Amino acid sequence: MKDFYRTYPQVALCGLNCLLCPMNIGGWCPGCGGGEGNQSCPRARCARERNIGDFCYRCEQYPCELYEGMGDYDSFVPTRRRSADLDRVRELGPETYVRELEEKRAILELLVGEWNDGRKKSFYTTAVYLLELDDLRHAVQQVTSLSTKEMSEKERAACMTQALQKIAEQQGLVLKLNKKQKRRSRGKHL
Repeated sequence: MKDFYRTYPQVALCGLNCLLCPMNIGGWCPGCGGGEGNQSCPRARCARERNIGDFCYRCEQYPCELYEGMGDYDSFVPTRRRSADLDRVRELGPETYVRELEEKRAILELLVGEWNDGRKKSFYTTAVYLLELDDLRHAVQQVTSLSTKEMSEKERAACMTQALQKIAEQQGLVLKLNKKQKRRSRGKHL
């Protein structure tokens, strides 16, 4: 959307954590209101029309029909925490929340760069997105202290994966994207 800019493009209007999104990390999307990029979201259009600023929670009608069913299914990042994350932005203030996201982003980059066997990027993105910052710090510290130079890349990745899975299980979380089931088409058989 032309001429739509926000003070905090690191967090979407709806609470999606842009700094943790592979599209943002890859440089393909600056986040809603971050300049040129993927800004066709109906929430962004609504926010611009209503002049509510950086976050939908500032609107008198929040949550509105645009939030119905939000988070039922994930795309390439977990969307199920958007409302809770938006509440956290309101609670902490945008500056503090963005600092937390920046630290989570640094942890994600560390995991993908140093604890990846080439097949863990999606898992790490989901884990960093869903787990609390203190739990991520603890997992990285714990696994780093247990790892040795003799461990293979695969062993290091498995060790980190197990630590993150354990935290998630303790919190009742599943570190997988919640994908919508594809409808099977009824094809004609010849």
